[in-house]
Amino acid sequence: MIRVLLAEDQGMMRGALALLLGLEDDIEVVAQVGDGARVLDEALAARPDIAVLDIELPGRSGLDLAADLRDRLPGCRVLIVTTFGRPGYLRRAMDAGAGGFLVKDGPIEDLVAAIRRVLAGERVIDPALAAAALSVGPNPLTAREREVLAAAADGATVADVAAALHLSESTVRNYLSSAIGKTGARNRIEAVGTARHNGWL
Repeated sequence: MIRVLLAEDQGMMRGALALLLGLEDDIEVVAQVGDGARVLDEALAARPDIAVLDIELPGRSGLDLAADLRDRLPGCRVLIVTTFGRPGYLRRAMDAGAGGFLVKDGPIEDLVAAIRRVLAGERVIDPALAAAALSVGPNPLTAREREVLAAAADGATVADVAAALHLSESTVRNYLSSAIGKTGARNRIEAVGTARHNGWL
């Protein structure tokens, strides 16, 4: 039996996926989690063969969790399933060790096939998303630029960001300026929009 951990924050979607996957003769859903902060503990307890992770989880993102699982539970494969088919997300998922990346609008048969293929050691990537990732190119932002841009995303002032990240205001301005330049934006609001659209934040 293929032991699956399912992490999805929407209860109805999580229940439906678990029910559909459970209809397969060779698949058993051994854990269902709605909060990203609980995924690693549940995975360490249940020891699944594969974790099917949504990206947008409360507490901790599926992208961060993919890296956690790679480091703490190397025998567990990871398949990212998301509504947000953003090229930068795909690159970050692969960098974190995910074996597959699917967009949620496909049929359940695609998910079942992807689980089996990822478990067999194959890499499974949504074809349209793979093409988009190649056309967009790699994330141009450094980790610190992403952190500062994310902190400024909801209208926080430079002083607010500096206090939150324990940086000087001039350092925050430098990082914001660099992020704006790298995204080809005119201001930080545009930079945030571009970075989010491409999955760089």
